[in-house]
Amino acid sequence: MSFTANEVAEWMLNEVKSAGILYQSDAVRHISAHFGEAFIYVNENGNASIDKEVKKVFKKLHKGRVAWDRDAFFWGWT
Repeated sequence: MSFTANEVAEWMLNEVKSAGILYQSDAVRHISAHFGEAFIYVNENGNASIDKEVKKVFKKLHKGRVAWDRDAFFWGWT
């Protein structure tokens, strides 16, 4: 089964809504295992990250209600 960036972003939004926060490391592991490696890439710092298209859709979906904490590497519901 193949998934879309929208489905991955919807999962991320639901996680943040239900738990209040979503750590990038947890998201990367879950996305890789459940949606596929196609949605993960290695960024310029050598860390696994979430596909830019997924993050773009995620931003549209949350409409500013989720904030990224760049020090702790998580998204939090605002």
